[in-house]
Amino acid sequence: MKPRHKRIALIAGGMVAVGIAAVLVLNALDSNIALYVTPSEVAAGKAPKNKAFRIGGMVRDGSVKRDNLTVHFVVTDTARDIPVAYTGILPDLFKEGKGAVIQGKLGEDGVFVATEVLAKHDENYMPPEAQHALDQAQKARKTLQ
Repeated sequence: MKPRHKRIALIAGGMVAVGIAAVLVLNALDSNIALYVTPSEVAAGKAPKNKAFRIGGMVRDGSVKRDNLTVHFVVTDTARDIPVAYTGILPDLFKEGKGAVIQGKLGEDGVFVATEVLAKHDENYMPPEAQHALDQAQKARKTLQ
């Protein structure tokens, strides 16, 4: 084999290896990314189907109900409400009327089945996406009144 052919084969092999590595990395990222969706977007049908995503908003006052280890509550962006079911131990800062980000999947019955619940840790901080969603929902509510 000529040196020229060896170089071409080496370059082609390197490109194939880089391509395979890129496909594996992108596949791993795609399976681990959880999109953030507001309750209004879930109600409008914009939530991913059969895929995990995050929903965020405020826990509606008076909505937390405990059934053994399963906790049922409602998360809202002041415009729409989404019922949530979570089996497990809730964070200490999880309370009614406070912000929360919940990861899981939307069930066929419209109940969001959570696998992870994150509670807002500071009274003044809210993720930009959640603040934007609350602002949009409040504007929409004002225009309807």
